[in-house]
Amino acid sequence: MPNTESIQAKLGDDAPAVQETLRSLANQRLPERLWNKDPSLWKDDPAVQEKIKDRLGWLNIVSEMVPKAEEITAFAQSLSAAGINTVVLLGMGGSSLCPEVLRQTFGIAEGYPNLIVLDTTDPATIRSAERAIDLKHSVFLLASKSGSTIEMQSLYRYFAAKVAVVTDGKIGPHFMAITDPGSPLEALAKEQTFRKIFLAPSDVGGRYAALTYFGLVPAALIGIDVPAFLKRAEAAIQKSLAPLPINNNEAIRLGAILGTLGKAGRDKVTLITSSSISSFGIWAEQLVAESTGKEGKGLVPIDGETIAPPEAYGKDRLFVYLRDSSDTNEALDEKVDRLENVGHPVVRISLGDRLDLAGQFFIWEMATAVAGAILEVNPFDEPNVTESKEMTAQVLCQFEQSGRLSLPDAVEVSDGIAISGNLKKDGPATLENALRHFLSKMEPQGYVALMAYLPLNAEYDSLLQRLRQKIHERYHIATTLGYGPRFLHSTGQLHKGGPAIGSFIQFTVDEAEDIAIPEVGYSFGVLKRAQALGDFLALGSHGLPVLDIRFGEEIEIGLQTLLSALE
Repeated sequence: MPNTESIQAKLGDDAPAVQETLRSLANQRLPERLWNKDPSLWKDDPAVQEKIKDRLGWLNIVSEMVPKAEEITAFAQSLSAAGINTVVLLGMGGSSLCPEVLRQTFGIAEGYPNLIVLDTTDPATIRSAERAIDLKHSVFLLASKSGSTIEMQSLYRYFAAKVAVVTDGKIGPHFMAITDPGSPLEALAKEQTFRKIFLAPSDVGGRYAALTYFGLVPAALIGIDVPAFLKRAEAAIQKSLAPLPINNNEAIRLGAILGTLGKAGRDKVTLITSSSISSFGIWAEQLVAESTGKEGKGLVPIDGETIAPPEAYGKDRLFVYLRDSSDTNEALDEKVDRLENVGHPVVRISLGDRLDLAGQFFIWEMATAVAGAILEVNPFDEPNVTESKEMTAQVLCQFEQSGRLSLPDAVEVSDGIAISGNLKKDGPATLENALRHFLSKMEPQGYVALMAYLPLNAEYDSLLQRLRQKIHERYHIATTLGYGPRFLHSTGQLHKGGPAIGSFIQFTVDEAEDIAIPEVGYSFGVLKRAQALGDFLALGSHGLPVLDIRFGEEIEIGLQTLLSALE
């Protein structure tokens, strides 16, 4: 089916402002300057402009990848021929989210290896993945631009040791890598003679890398037709070229809507998706949040929130409906119609089928870059991401010296539940009082971020989604849900660098069974808890309201108790 994306918008009272923005962008020659990679669109500082120039390779990446599609496809097919039945991707953020979207959207084609995306330090999730694979017939794909992320390195150490046992130390054929030239990962891959090394263009940032090897290799591994995928991306690019009238330029028009409404206070970009493409939001969430959330500004992507009646929403919402025409969409259509009919601004993006997601990766990359220009931020850096990393490193250093984690003082508020953070100083220490005190102090136009350092499974996710729904119903405030440490590489930038309107609730757990990490002095459970603590401290250093809710080993009971307390 040919690419049929189209963008329609009913923006109500905000429509004139968007038209004024488009006129201003046309007068500034933004389309031409963007395609000419002019960094002055975002910043005036020459030093910053030089850095921006090195992050604009995504504009031309599709034409560069088309000649490589055959090589990527042939390599993917060679794995099946070699008897490989599972590929485990070890990566974080931009290296893992697009592959996860593709896996959830397209599934695994017949005759291709299963793909497991492991972007966590959670011991239970790591154990579950290990039990699901046959090490002798598995390959591990290390995906990291920098080649130095602590999560990827830790997972590599663990699985390399496991593979060495069953291969008499010959681990190379069981590993491959996607990384930037000159990275530590490239050096490791050469030293250990990995099965394959894909060197990605260094002028494309991780969250803009969906149409590079980072997205296309996993796509080929699960049997997606990579040449056809790239053709859909090319079709979307044709609708976003500089010579087009600016009102007909899909990506720039979407960016103008995002940026203009965001500046006007409608900064909660609420994603609604057809069922077959429902996972797209986890990728778009990182792109939008990490690109725009800085300098006290930013757009807050709301992914996966239950659609409520129109009257439940305030004037801080922009709804974006991605509609796969090949799906059954009647129920969603009706809900979106209701939102639109009462005056909420709604953008509708039509896709002919799932393969059109290729075009959406590009459309959203360009739209986010345009929104960044309107918000006057640099969408290609992530200055606050390092804060949590540095705090985590300090926590781990203290642990290695003392043998214990210096956790903040906690108050036990229920059997098996203890809370640290912004607590009421007087009154009985009950779970209900703690939640009421914390949530009642939220900004009216703010949001609540639920940050779960828990195993990602259907049962826990369902309970966390119900928590989101209860908070929204009671307080009429936007909610987000992220799993740690994954979100530290995405929305974590927005949390600390964006507008100070968030309230943050961490969920941590006492590990029932931990896993040691070879060659270092700490375990995966300690690493995960250190990452949570590092972010807790980083948020607190910005004066942001944050709670840590620590469960015992009974996570499901703890989540049920929280739901009861909210009710």
